[in-house]
Amino acid sequence: MSFTWSPEEPAPPFKITAGGWFRVVLRGLTLVAILLTGVVAMMLLRLVERPLHGMHRPWTPFITQVVCRLAFFVLGMRHEAVGERMTARGAVVANHSSWLDIFSLNARKRVYFVSKAEVAGWPGIGFLAKITGTVFIARDPREAKAQQEVFEDRLLAGHKLLFFPEGTSTDGFRVLPFKSTLFQAFFNEALRHEMHIQPVTVIYTAPEGEDPRFYGWWGDMDFGSHALKLLAARRNGSVKVVYHVPVKVEDFATRKALAAHVEQVVRGGMPEARRLSR
Repeated sequence: MSFTWSPEEPAPPFKITAGGWFRVVLRGLTLVAILLTGVVAMMLLRLVERPLHGMHRPWTPFITQVVCRLAFFVLGMRHEAVGERMTARGAVVANHSSWLDIFSLNARKRVYFVSKAEVAGWPGIGFLAKITGTVFIARDPREAKAQQEVFEDRLLAGHKLLFFPEGTSTDGFRVLPFKSTLFQAFFNEALRHEMHIQPVTVIYTAPEGEDPRFYGWWGDMDFGSHALKLLAARRNGSVKVVYHVPVKVEDFATRKALAAHVEQVVRGGMPEARRLSR
């Protein structure tokens, strides 16, 4: 069952001024040019990379990283990374505040997102997700075995899969309880003794004078309006990505114990005022 989080207090309206629309056009066109250049470069490089390396992607993820870093430069938004990025085999889990998390988490680490199957059909976003190697999962028990095999193949190939165990995005001021379902894949005998999980905390700071939840994307917010707000902002804020110490899957007896531990670590990485759980 899917779940969409919404706060009791809605986000305040954001009015775009004449100067804001100028920034929307300037930043928007620049970002589109960067994304298109990245897509073309990745498609061309995959023509060589796929025959030589198959499922392995030793080159194209660097294009994704460059594109994401440039996106923050264009937005005028500071991106800070703290902690060591995991090199061992395994997956990454993080709190989920916004569609911007995709850029925040791709900018400094080579990861492949795990996403619901519906995203594959979204205009534009679905194509970008596919070309960057996103793993799509369906909420259908009949496909559980096939999805387990996909997880195994990708993880054993050295891919760092990244997923959001909260199952929904929030306002960035809380970490919801982690759902343990996807953690079960790591307890398969083919993976359990090989895999590590790295908890990551993503912290957004709003532009001065704006609602503290400026970057949060929740409930029935549409992507277009939220993206326009970020493009129109006279001065954007910042994002801090905190990489915590990875843990071994085999050190935990059950998926629920593992999920509970990494949830606690991710929440602990938040400023004290943001350690809410609902």
